[in-house]
Amino acid sequence: MLWLVAIGFFMQALDGTIVNTALPTMARSLGESPLRMQSVVVAYTLTMAMLIPASGWVADRFGTRRVYITAISLFVAGSAACALAQNLTQLVAARVLQGMGGAMLLPVGRLAVLRAYPRERFLKAMSFVAIPGLIGPLIGPTLGGWLVEYVSWHWIFLINLPVGLIGLVASRIYMPDGRMPAVTRFDTAGYLLLSFGMVAISLSLDGVSELGLRQAAVLVLLVFGMASLVAYWLHAARRPDPLFTPRLFDIQSVTVGLLGNLFARLGSSCMPFLIPLLLQVSMGYSPAQAGMMMLPVAIAGMASKSLATRWIGRAGYRKVLVTNTMLVGLAMASFALSAPEQPLWLRIIQLAAFGAVNSMQFTAMNSVSLKDLDGPLASSGNSLLSMVQMLAMSMGVAAAGAVLAAYTGYFTAVGQTQTLFAFRATFATMGLMTIASAWIFWQLAPDTPRAAPVEHPVDVG
Repeated sequence: MLWLVAIGFFMQALDGTIVNTALPTMARSLGESPLRMQSVVVAYTLTMAMLIPASGWVADRFGTRRVYITAISLFVAGSAACALAQNLTQLVAARVLQGMGGAMLLPVGRLAVLRAYPRERFLKAMSFVAIPGLIGPLIGPTLGGWLVEYVSWHWIFLINLPVGLIGLVASRIYMPDGRMPAVTRFDTAGYLLLSFGMVAISLSLDGVSELGLRQAAVLVLLVFGMASLVAYWLHAARRPDPLFTPRLFDIQSVTVGLLGNLFARLGSSCMPFLIPLLLQVSMGYSPAQAGMMMLPVAIAGMASKSLATRWIGRAGYRKVLVTNTMLVGLAMASFALSAPEQPLWLRIIQLAAFGAVNSMQFTAMNSVSLKDLDGPLASSGNSLLSMVQMLAMSMGVAAAGAVLAAYTGYFTAVGQTQTLFAFRATFATMGLMTIASAWIFWQLAPDTPRAAPVEHPVDVG
């Protein structure tokens, strides 16, 4: 069963990174601008953010085996539909279907392991199944670039089919049923409010650059989205069994950790989308070369995870998160200095530096969000953190796409047609946004208890 869950982690993690390198080639094939392809990423991550809150209840109601098989089936069907897409609209719709499967793969697989292994063996089991999730982002960009350059972009989706079919057969044999005898009533009203709020806010950001929505429509979507989220928390405050209890925010470290995760990731989560675009559109890199340039980010990220533990043990969460958030923002803004004549060794150091500080940021943010939770709040907080992570990824890519489109329009209007200037301004802007989020972590109590960081199984960044 552990190998089965590991396959699910690998499929989801690989697909979350393999697409970014292929976006320029996909854009040319579909007759679109490579600078307007962020909806391919947003559709997938936003769908996952929407469905993660319901995944636990669905698994309890229908059983982990049935839901896991359904998740793999949807993921495989979505992958096949992506490969067959003839235009951007079809591709985005297929990515939604793929995201529906991916949203259930991670939490349902983790739930199956939790129920199958006693507490003293759970951490070891989860460490095993999380390893493929770490390998996915390591090989995803390089594999995607190689497939695009030497085969076809369609194969970045078709490679999921044999892996998924093996997973389907193995699920019928090894996955336990895991159905709960008594399941509480699902908070449908709360789920609809929460989902509508997330979709409306993300679409308002994406609509600025890609959907062609006018300012009034964007404003209406944004206001309705925010009102829906506020309505959800008012609804949750008076319901005995909400999706996410407002009592989570009675704990200061949880409040700061979740809000910090959201706003800090708005900036950093756009980098896997922006960097391959910059390298291919403005630097003349081939897809394979652009994919290989993402290796320093992944390798440095994996190597630096242990550094966060020692740093937090010495300085505490507040100092580490404030300082490291600013370092992440500065590392992002440094890409505003990118130029075709920049030496290769310097670009590799720049990418590795970003990967190292970004990985430490994820570890510290996840740990401070979960470390003070126990009992029934632990499960709710863990699910909410997973949702916030995916929502931030969706909004971050949508925001970066909107900023890039705005700067492209500005520089074109003043007679500067090189996209490099728009990319430089976008990196600087998103870096400043990340630096600003350091004020959220400053609100942590100076005497926050120091504990070993908690690795979050979903976060393979």
